[in-house]
Amino acid sequence: MAIDITTYDPKNLHLPEFDILHSGHLACPGCGAALGMRLALKALGPKTMVVIPACCWAVINGPYPYEALGVPVLQVAFETAAISASGIRAALDAQGKEGITVLAWAGDGGTFDIGFQSLSGAAERNDDIIYVCYDNEAYMNTGIQRSSATPYGAWTTTTPVESPKPEPKKNMVEIMAEHRVPYTATASLAFPEDFVRKLQKAQSIRGAKFIHLWSSCPPGHKSEERYSIRIARLAVETGVFPLYEVDYGTKYTINHEPAFTDINEYLKLQGRFRHLKPYHVENMRRNIEWEWKRLRAKVEMGEKLPLPPAPVHAPVDEGEHTPPAK
Repeated sequence: MAIDITTYDPKNLHLPEFDILHSGHLACPGCGAALGMRLALKALGPKTMVVIPACCWAVINGPYPYEALGVPVLQVAFETAAISASGIRAALDAQGKEGITVLAWAGDGGTFDIGFQSLSGAAERNDDIIYVCYDNEAYMNTGIQRSSATPYGAWTTTTPVESPKPEPKKNMVEIMAEHRVPYTATASLAFPEDFVRKLQKAQSIRGAKFIHLWSSCPPGHKSEERYSIRIARLAVETGVFPLYEVDYGTKYTINHEPAFTDINEYLKLQGRFRHLKPYHVENMRRNIEWEWKRLRAKVEMGEKLPLPPAPVHAPVDEGEHTPPAK
């Protein structure tokens, strides 16, 4: 059932003891994407159908006929996660099957880049799906190539140390918020309760929902497996990755006020940033400060604006759509 998101009660948070994700999956040690899926299935429950495009999770789930997910899974082409999830939702609706959550689960390459067209289309149609992008900030499954989610200054195999990525990371949450979908949010593995709450809130809202999950990747980030959660937490506490949510593209809520820890604490744990010079780091600091000023301004703007009006559907002329008599 849909709820009024303005009166949503986060105290209703419920995280089952049991795991739907089985042991024996093929993720690397310290993989944030594996932990993210475990939490997602705990939050959404067994009546969930998962769509996975080409990404790390297409491998993590295991080779047919074996699989680690305890729910139905459809693996699809790189660019089709959103539209495939929309198709499943339409089929379920046509069959009158209710209470099933359709979850598209894709990496940053299949979301920010290759899959953006179908995601934008699903958002514009407001298809009733949850789309989670587990963002490890590069094409990790195919050899650590740069994506538009790769942050400024990062090493990848296509942005080597001699010429690290000069462009800033694409702000996917803001792009999705501008589609005026009912719910958009960021999440972090280091704040599992916040992630679960956002998933369960998304599950209880009709329409398109987008959650951007920052995900650790030891091979791609050149980090130690034991530091995966620490790095995810530092991404938030340094201000690099704000935790916030947006209702209907208008109402912004910051979910965690960071300590604004020195960004060097975040950078030094990841070999992909080891080549950076002081001017690179200073540029990052300035960008963090600017992004936070921008985010706070949007929070203030949202407090002054009402939520956008609900769409009004024209009445249907039943006679016009009555099938001809046999």
